[in-house]
Amino acid sequence: MADAYDILGIGRSASEKEIKSAYRTLAKQLHPDRNKDNPKAAERFSDITKAYDLLSDKEQRARYDRGEIDLEGNPTNPFGGGGFGGGGAGPRGGYSNQDFRGFGGEDVDLGDLFEGLFGGGRTGPMGGGSARGGGFGSRSAPPRKGADIAYRLRVPFVDAARLIDQRITLSDGKTIDLKLPAGVESGTQMRLRGKGEQGPGGAGDALVTVEIDKHPHFERDGDRVRLELPITLSEAVRGGKVRVPTVDGPVMLTIKPGTSGGTTMRLSGKGFSRKTGGRGDQLVTIQIVLPEDIGPLQQALEGWTDTSDPRADLST
Repeated sequence: MADAYDILGIGRSASEKEIKSAYRTLAKQLHPDRNKDNPKAAERFSDITKAYDLLSDKEQRARYDRGEIDLEGNPTNPFGGGGFGGGGAGPRGGYSNQDFRGFGGEDVDLGDLFEGLFGGGRTGPMGGGSARGGGFGSRSAPPRKGADIAYRLRVPFVDAARLIDQRITLSDGKTIDLKLPAGVESGTQMRLRGKGEQGPGGAGDALVTVEIDKHPHFERDGDRVRLELPITLSEAVRGGKVRVPTVDGPVMLTIKPGTSGGTTMRLSGKGFSRKTGGRGDQLVTIQIVLPEDIGPLQQALEGWTDTSDPRADLST
């Protein structure tokens, strides 16, 4: 399997900033919207996204560096941690939907095992009837359902915000489209009745735990989405309309003349869904970025000095 660092073209000692920068550069080149006739670019975009998701998470990156998990986030040792068997690659960007499955996901009661072998309860101290009422002539316990099976479903940030149905592959190879609940967040667990192991008393359930992927630009804040928007000095001084990405697609945002860095603007209804209905907002914080070549700017400001005191409120 390819190495996450090699996919992004960075060294193993790369900083968080270098990881993000490498991903942004490759994402611009390989984004499916720019490569509609190039399926290999879409595959590469999926690979770099998986690599970024893994390496941008400090805990996951540490586990990966120690060799505990692979690029898909699955344990490299199939007999450690989450039980026997890891999930295969899922249909959305190669993400693994089934995280672990071990003995049906529940503890084994050795007493129950012996009861099943000998057809009765545990014997009493004299070898006769069961100490739990399961001896000769007693009514047998109802047949047990099959064990539950645990799955992990990784959901792209934008899909979670927009509640886009997710396709999940079950242990029997069947796929289903899963509707995300309003207010979904990492750790949300959904129960699929009858999708677990088969047993004498019927099938157990599937327990699906959601993990929402990080995004290179957006950050979640409750039901709100935050975005830091870089603008030029001339845009800040003169104002104008700028293109702003949202989870629903880009929109045009009006910048007022004289807008200061750090100003936060609100885009209504562009956040995550609420359990109570509706959606939160997107908060856009302005960042003024000076040009790399400030020579012309210095010439334009020659003889002019800003006499205001922006730090007046900081005085003690």
